[in-house]
Amino acid sequence: MSGKTEEGATERGFSKFGFAFFLAALAVLLTLPARATPIDNQFQAWLQNDLWPEAKTKGISKKTFDAAFIGVKPNLKLPDLVMPGEKPATPQKQHQAEFGPPANYFAEKIIRAVTGGGRSRESANARVLGLIEKRYGVPGEIVLAIWGRETGFGAAKMPYDAFEVLGTKAFMSTKKDFFRTEVLAALEIVERGLAPVNAMKSSWAGALGQPQFMPTSFLKHAVDFDGDGRPDIWNSTPDVLASIANYLVHYGWVRGRGWGTEVIAPANVSCAFEGPDQGKKISDWVAMGIRRVDGKAFPASELKAEGFLLMPAGRSGPAFIVTPNFYVLKQYNTSDLYALFIGHAADRIAKGDTTFAGTWGRVGDLHRSDIAALQQALEAKGYDVGSADGLPGFKTRRSIGVWQAKNGKAATCFPDANLVAQLK
Repeated sequence: MSGKTEEGATERGFSKFGFAFFLAALAVLLTLPARATPIDNQFQAWLQNDLWPEAKTKGISKKTFDAAFIGVKPNLKLPDLVMPGEKPATPQKQHQAEFGPPANYFAEKIIRAVTGGGRSRESANARVLGLIEKRYGVPGEIVLAIWGRETGFGAAKMPYDAFEVLGTKAFMSTKKDFFRTEVLAALEIVERGLAPVNAMKSSWAGALGQPQFMPTSFLKHAVDFDGDGRPDIWNSTPDVLASIANYLVHYGWVRGRGWGTEVIAPANVSCAFEGPDQGKKISDWVAMGIRRVDGKAFPASELKAEGFLLMPAGRSGPAFIVTPNFYVLKQYNTSDLYALFIGHAADRIAKGDTTFAGTWGRVGDLHRSDIAALQQALEAKGYDVGSADGLPGFKTRRSIGVWQAKNGKAATCFPDANLVAQLK
């Protein structure tokens, strides 16, 4: 997961400010050791006086607790941390690709790595995938697409100690309560003998194994599908694949329905109609003029079912009618682009590599802090943006469209620099 780095600095800009920047950076470096020591001490005190008493009440032994945190110090390089005594602030940078430019996210080389790898593994795991689809109703290509996207079919190395990540974030992140729950769940995994401490390697966000489950998700959804007596999402391919399917079923995967399809949304269909709370019968969308891009009619069984308009880049990208299964995929990673990537990649694994008919415009490269300022301005005017977190979700997109229409502007439903300047 990487954020978009700040761009636009010129050679003149560096020559003017370079020395001052050097002095400031040097000052930071010189103060880091002194600053880190009291934070380390506070962290150790927090472990023993705050986290341990709660872990004990949840049945965690002192042996497990000490083994998990031996030698662990807070990792101050992790994103979204709040130093003791400071207030949280919206960062400029994006740390997740899901919230960067859509064109980058759907780069052909990235998709082909998943679709090509998925097809090669489809035949090798055909029996297991068949059994999984029979039991859970989730198509094999969906499971393969998630596996490929999350860890490159298990090839990605997890460079972090889960207890270092989860402990640091529970102690000093912007979401302390969330990560406190997760670190306690990680301790439970070890306490129950489901994995040893040294196997608890994670991503920078604390996600575990080939499916990238947070510890609570592991405890709820990990499946022993190979019959060896324990769910192993680190080494067992059957357990990995079945656990992904089980996760989706838990969140409501509808057997027999796909995720959605790309459509042409005519100008009379406002991009502000987007969202999972504005569903209509697919026949109603058709009556409004929406058509599939492949020219085919929607299946008769689908016309009576509910569908939702999805325009993840507003009018600057492709449009889709999606099913409730799309929002189940979004439970895996709360990003429209992620869920769309999985659905699109799954289609390509099953039917061959074809690209979207629509193209992605040059959007998605604003600083997260700029989008947050835009969201705050919309909130001040009474619009529901979901959360002023700098991430342009569907509530932000459609609120932009409504504001644009009310102010005599063409509704684009996506933040841009001009819009930020107008609303600030």
